[in-house]
Amino acid sequence: MKIATQLLGLAALAVMAAAAPAAGPIYPEVSRANADIEAGLKEAKAGHKRVLVDFGGNWCTDCKVLDINFKKPENEALLKDHYVLVHVNVGEKRIDENLDIGKRYGIALKKGVPALAVLEADGRVVHAQKEGEFGDMRKMDPKSVNEFLVKWQAPPR
Repeated sequence: MKIATQLLGLAALAVMAAAAPAAGPIYPEVSRANADIEAGLKEAKAGHKRVLVDFGGNWCTDCKVLDINFKKPENEALLKDHYVLVHVNVGEKRIDENLDIGKRYGIALKKGVPALAVLEADGRVVHAQKEGEFGDMRKMDPKSVNEFLVKWQAPPR
């Protein structure tokens, strides 16, 4: 089982490496976080969705693997239908930026990234990963992302 999980992680990294040249950075400039969250909240309100705040960094392998999982068809559809995805950059080389935003939403960033917070369109926290749950994403079953998205999706209108 451990070998299979490691092989899965290596396969994800290989896919990521093949896709990397065409893709830009996942996480925007550190300074955009508050404005991006506000824009996400407005979009969520208009679309009757929840905001999924993804804390991470472009240097973070597990964050890149999470992004690969977000782009899988079953997850991409859930994101499109139920969430507004906002990426928050926690620093250019390590977790040292936007710590106040993580704290505001109950995310213990020092426990690791990626870390996710689910917000209602009014900014109220629905769920926050507090223990670095996706911090080893490259070793985790990719289905865990789908399970998370299904569990915390916006309820039907």
